[in-house]
Amino acid sequence: MVRRMVLAFAALLVLIAAPILLAPWYGWGDTPGKAVTITVAKGASLARVADDLQKAGLISSEGQFRVMARLLGSGAPVQAGTYRLQSGQGWRHYLEALQSGEVQRFAITIPEGMPSILVAERLRAEPRLSGDIPVPAEGSVLPETYAFSPGEPRAKVLARMQKAMADALKDLWPARRPATAVTSPQDAVILASIVEKETGKDAERRMVAGVYSNRLRIGMKLDADPTLIYPITAGKPLGRRIRLSEKNRDTGYNTYLKPGLPRGPVANPGRASIAAVLDPADTDAYYFVADGTGGHIFARTLAEQNANRERWFTLRRQRGEM
Repeated sequence: MVRRMVLAFAALLVLIAAPILLAPWYGWGDTPGKAVTITVAKGASLARVADDLQKAGLISSEGQFRVMARLLGSGAPVQAGTYRLQSGQGWRHYLEALQSGEVQRFAITIPEGMPSILVAERLRAEPRLSGDIPVPAEGSVLPETYAFSPGEPRAKVLARMQKAMADALKDLWPARRPATAVTSPQDAVILASIVEKETGKDAERRMVAGVYSNRLRIGMKLDADPTLIYPITAGKPLGRRIRLSEKNRDTGYNTYLKPGLPRGPVANPGRASIAAVLDPADTDAYYFVADGTGGHIFARTLAEQNANRERWFTLRRQRGEM
C-alpha cells in the first residue's frame, strides 16, 4: 500500500514538474521579444553554441539547453553563419533555426550608372565582407542589389555582379532590333553607359538611345559630355564645368573630337539602358538638351537645338547657375 502511494506521489510530482521543466524548451507562456543576432562559427560545438545563446540572453541555462537538445532535438548539426533570432521564444526554435542553415542575409546595392571605381569603393567599405578586390573592368558589373553572407569574400560578390552582367547581355543581345546601331555586345555596353549617364528618366532611355543611334549611322560625332569627364575622373563627378582644353584633348574617350563610340564604357549601365540601346526609339531627332525638370527637349535640326539651348541657358541664369 505504501509503495503504491509513493509511486503515485512520484508520478504526481512528474506531472507537476514536467510542464515547468519543459516550458523553456517549448516556450509555453513566453512572449516574443526583440531580435538578436548571433553568429555560429564553422565547426562550433553544441556546447559553444549553447554558451553563445546564454550570453546573448536567449536562454537562461546553457547546461539545461544542452541536455534538452540531446533528449528532445533532432540530433542534426548546427550550421555556421549569422542568424537573426527572436528573444522570448522556446529554446527548440533556436536549435531548429541553427540546424536549418537559414542564415541572415545582407545586401549591397549598385545603382545604375555607377562607375567601377565607386563599385570597388562600395564593396571595400562594407565591413561584413572580407578580402580585397581590384577595380573591376568598366561596364563589367550589372547594377542591382546583391545578397551576401557575413564574412563572404568581396571577390566572390564581385564575381556574381560580373556574371549577372554577362548573363544579362546573353539574354538581351539575341533580342536586339534591326534599328540598333551597335554591332556587338561590348558596343552595346559602351553606348548604354553613355545613355545611362545622360538621363535618369526611364521614359527617356529609348529616345536618348535613338538620338545617338541616328548620329552613329551617319558618322556624326556623339558630343557626349560623360565621355569627356570619364578619363579625367575615372567616372566620378567632375564638380566643375568642362574646360575647352579638355574638349580638344584626344583621350580615346572624347566623342567631341571624333565620330563613333569611345574606346570603352564610361560607367556600368543597367539592364534598362542596354535594352534601350538594342531597341532605340524610332525618331528623327539628332539633338537634345536639358529642360530644367530633369528631362530633355529633343530636336531634329541644329537651329531647333540652338533655340532650346538658349532657353536652357536663360533658365540657368535665372536660377543663378551661370
